[in-house]
Amino acid sequence: MIYALGDIHGHKGALDRALALIEADGGRDAALVVLGDLVDRGPDSRGVIDTLIAGQAAGRDWTVLQGNHDQLFLDYLELGRTHSPLVKSGRSWLSPMIGGIETLASYGVTEPDVDAAQASVPQAHIEFLRGLPRMHQVGDLLFVHAGIDPLLPLEWQDPDELIWIREPFLGHTDPLPWLVIHGHTAIDHPCHHGNRVNLDGGAGYGRPLNPAVIEGRDVWLLTDAGRERLPPIVA
Repeated sequence: MIYALGDIHGHKGALDRALALIEADGGRDAALVVLGDLVDRGPDSRGVIDTLIAGQAAGRDWTVLQGNHDQLFLDYLELGRTHSPLVKSGRSWLSPMIGGIETLASYGVTEPDVDAAQASVPQAHIEFLRGLPRMHQVGDLLFVHAGIDPLLPLEWQDPDELIWIREPFLGHTDPLPWLVIHGHTAIDHPCHHGNRVNLDGGAGYGRPLNPAVIEGRDVWLLTDAGRERLPPIVA
């Protein structure tokens, strides 16, 4: 049994609620995989990172993956870069749609200023984000932020696609060697597609952040009312 949590996007209150639901269901030692996109859009990216760092330091069995928004934040801090060629809309990380302004504000940086950001973001946060893996495998479960190229073995996957890919991953309906647990593509509610489970229920846009518990290939969401089965879609 393992727990997973989709894109948090700076919503620390939602993260605290999700962690409480996980502990109530599985106990303090529950294994958890956080699927990345810790930052941007929400009001407290700093608090989200603080919470995850503290949990790992306290010995919690938490694996935290890197998402594309986490990489964009690092690109700004380390390179002063506000645009990425992988953002197909061409929007800046500082644009309201991407949400970097909110991330900087959580560190007390109220105007875009690379020097101020570098001085305000703790080095421990930078090292934490830089060290996040992009993939985590547990048996026949594969956890990744965005997805994989379904035609390539894991050792040939492009690291950028692990945090950015949509197609051909999302449209792939054939069985995969793993059940892929991912986020990245916001939908109205988490969905089990048989070969993959999308847990990005849109917390970055104000929708609930519901953690999941996975046993074999069976998936449940955790809610205030208890477990809610997430059955595979029948084509």
